[in-house]
Amino acid sequence: MPDGLLERPAAPVVAGLLAELKALLGDRAVTSQAVREHHSRGEGLADAVLPDIVVYPETNEEVAAVARLCSASRVPIVPFGAGSSLEGHVVPLAGGVTIDMTNMNRVLEVNADSLDCRVQAGVTREQLNTEIRATGLFFPIDPGANASIGGMSATRASGTNAVRYGTMRDNVMGLTVVTPDGRIVRTGGRARKSSSGYDLTRLYVGSEGTLGIITEIQLRLYGLPEQITAAVCQFPDLTSAVNTVVAAMQMSIPMARIELLDDMQMRACIRHSKLEGYAETPTLFLEFHGSPAAVAEQMEMMQAISDEHGGSAYIHATRPEDRTRLWKARHEVYFACMALVPGKRAMATDACVPISELAACILETHADVAQTGLVAPIVGHVGDGNFHLSILFDPNDPDECARADALSKRVSLRAIRMGGTCTGEHGVGFHKLDAMEVEHGEAVNLMRDIKRALDPHNIMNPGKTVRLA
Repeated sequence: MPDGLLERPAAPVVAGLLAELKALLGDRAVTSQAVREHHSRGEGLADAVLPDIVVYPETNEEVAAVARLCSASRVPIVPFGAGSSLEGHVVPLAGGVTIDMTNMNRVLEVNADSLDCRVQAGVTREQLNTEIRATGLFFPIDPGANASIGGMSATRASGTNAVRYGTMRDNVMGLTVVTPDGRIVRTGGRARKSSSGYDLTRLYVGSEGTLGIITEIQLRLYGLPEQITAAVCQFPDLTSAVNTVVAAMQMSIPMARIELLDDMQMRACIRHSKLEGYAETPTLFLEFHGSPAAVAEQMEMMQAISDEHGGSAYIHATRPEDRTRLWKARHEVYFACMALVPGKRAMATDACVPISELAACILETHADVAQTGLVAPIVGHVGDGNFHLSILFDPNDPDECARADALSKRVSLRAIRMGGTCTGEHGVGFHKLDAMEVEHGEAVNLMRDIKRALDPHNIMNPGKTVRLA
């Protein structure tokens, strides 16, 4: 749970701050109930807490001015992008001011020859790819939701393409950050490497809004592949599917995507998406990028591996419309899960382990789910050892809530025991604070020291990532 230092600001303090913010931003400082409710939570569990004020800045200078006013009043600040985070990152646990970055949504520059660009934090990944498509470039990080680039940086997002293109950690070259006291700081730059000073960019990437407000991001871009081919292969059991992935990784096949859906997730997707020709068995969704000759070679190697492990129904497609059809099940997993047991909520969690431990971790988790009596489909970016559970539960049933929460915690601890991490991409928020401390041990104290040094009044998204109490 959040630390004991969190207290909502007093009403007179909020009233005085609101007057100052109105003078600064006019009607872009909002206190209506509907707007505050919209900013009270992200996706995932309904841990809603209302902010006192929501502001919509449009420039770095306006963000800095808001930060200075909040710092002077000791009022909490919570940055907000698309609100698609899953671990409670944007919940204003102590009220305060939510800074919505929606209006900071411009692509500032595209350097096609150098394969990089600079964007404001409110730009979404789909918007960016639409704007740069004519240059022959694309930004590959795909966490599923149409998240903002600022939010993706703050949570160190990854997604389906990470096995080939890496995570946000690997693709953010530099940042503009507003500190809690209102300074505007530039980190990193356009050079592909640097030995100059502390790596502040990596410090802020993944800090979940607890150290500062990311306002601009310098990103790596990539050339659109000459050919993209998608494929689907089904297996008799989870062991066969996961071992196929492990073998492909050990042979260094340069896959762009390797996604696993277990039998329960396939059942949900077949019903929800009205898919035809698929069995309710563990399934791999694959994608290959490169020249036609390279893609053909990769597919031949992958089919040989899948055949060896009992794979069947290996089908592939190159035309965009056919690829879309093949990936339909994967892209609609969340909605399919919610439709599987109507009326229940989903507790989403993820874990990541070394590829050598992937089969054991997924199989133990699958058996654990069966023992709980809960419905919890498994889906994963298994090419880099990352998998997810959507644990369905009745929020009005205390016993079911407790079983769901206990299952989620066991998944985290199991991954840590196997040399992995409690979260491969969802982040910590405040749902995984306990697991964070188990995973990092004494290093958490060093993280606390960094938090206190950069945010001495604990106003930046308090109660998240690292407990201070």
